[in-house]
Amino acid sequence: MTETIDQSPETARQADPFPVKGMDAVVFAVGNAKQAAHYYATAFGMKLVAYSGPENGSRETASYVLVSGSARFVLTSVIKPTTDRGRFLAEHVAEHGDGVIDLAIEVPDARAAYAYALEHGATGLEEPHEVKDDHGTVVLAAIATYGKTRHTLVERSGYDGPYLPGFVAANPIVEPPAKRTFQAIDHCVGNVELGKMDEWVGFYNKVMGFTNMKEFVGDDIATEYSALMSKVVADGTRKVKFPLNEPAIAKKKSQIDEYLEFYGGPGVQHIALATNDIVSTVRAMRAAGVQFLDTPDSYYDTLGEWVGETRVPIETLRELKILADRDEDGYLLQIFTKPVQDRPTVFFEMIERHGSMGFGKGNFKALFEAIEREQERRGNL
Repeated sequence: MTETIDQSPETARQADPFPVKGMDAVVFAVGNAKQAAHYYATAFGMKLVAYSGPENGSRETASYVLVSGSARFVLTSVIKPTTDRGRFLAEHVAEHGDGVIDLAIEVPDARAAYAYALEHGATGLEEPHEVKDDHGTVVLAAIATYGKTRHTLVERSGYDGPYLPGFVAANPIVEPPAKRTFQAIDHCVGNVELGKMDEWVGFYNKVMGFTNMKEFVGDDIATEYSALMSKVVADGTRKVKFPLNEPAIAKKKSQIDEYLEFYGGPGVQHIALATNDIVSTVRAMRAAGVQFLDTPDSYYDTLGEWVGETRVPIETLRELKILADRDEDGYLLQIFTKPVQDRPTVFFEMIERHGSMGFGKGNFKALFEAIEREQERRGNL
C-alpha cells in the first residue's frame, strides 16, 4: 500500500491523532542571552521582537525572542537562580554548554494533545495551564523527550501578543536585512545514544502519532572511518520533522559520538532553516562571519552528471561550497555551518527545496568527510 501524501494540511491535521500546526519555537539555554541575541540578529539576520527580564518582572532569567519568517528562536539565560527552573537552566548550561532545551510545537488544543501523549506513555513535565495578559490567553503544557529536551505544547489561537504573556515587544537589535535570510524551520535533528534510536522513533510513533518518513542505515550514511544511523519521523502534514541519529560501530569516533561526549548526553544536534535563495543567504551569512563546512572542488567535478540542472549554476555552488541532491520528487540545495559555540555540538543547516522532501542522501559521504576533517583538526576523530 502506498502512503497518501496529497491531502491538504487541514485534512491531515484533522485525521492525525495528535494534530499539530507547526514548530512554535526553538528554545535555547545559553550563558549570555544578550550576546547570543546579538549574534543571531547580526549573523543570521533575525529580528528581535520580544523580551522578558528584570525590567518587566522576570527577576531570575532574561529571554530574547528573535524571528525570521515563521522561524522563532528564544534565547534564555539565568541572572540569579532562585527556583527549580532557574537552577535547572544554570546547571544545563554548565553541563551541556549553550544548547536547545525545548522544541516547542504549536497545537490546536494543548489539553487534548497533552492527554493523548500521557495516555500513550509520555512523561508529563507541565500540566496544561493558561497564561494571560492584555493580548489574550495561551494554553501551555510540556512533555519530556530525549535527554533533557522537552516539547512544550503551545495553543496560541486566542493570543495576539509578541510571543507569550510575560514578554514585551522589543525593538530590533540591528536593522534586519531587507530580504529575509531564511523563512522557516525545516527540521530539527536529535542525537541519541547507541541503541536508542528505535526507542525514540517508537516514542514519536506512539506518543505523538508521527509516522516514519525516511531511514538511512549502513552504507547510506558511512565513510571509511565513521558511521551513524538515522531515521526521520514527521507529523501528517510534514510541517514538523525530527530526524533522529545514533552512532554506529566504525573505525573511529563518529560525529554523533563526538556530540554525545561534548554535550554530555542526548540532545538537539542541528536545526535546518528553509530559504528560498540559498545563494543570497550564504553570501550574507559569510559576510557576517558565519563559518560553513568546506567541500572539496572534486565534489563539483561530476555533480552535474547526477544532479542535473538546478536553479543555481554549478560554478556558483562550487564558489560557495553549497551541496546539491536530487531524488524522485525534485532536488534540494544545502549547506551546513560549523558549530556555533566553542563546544562541537549545535550547528545549523540552510536548505532550499525544489520538490525534494529528502535530506540530501547523496551528500552524506561528502558532508561526513567534511565533518571528519573538522573533528581531526579538533583532535576528536
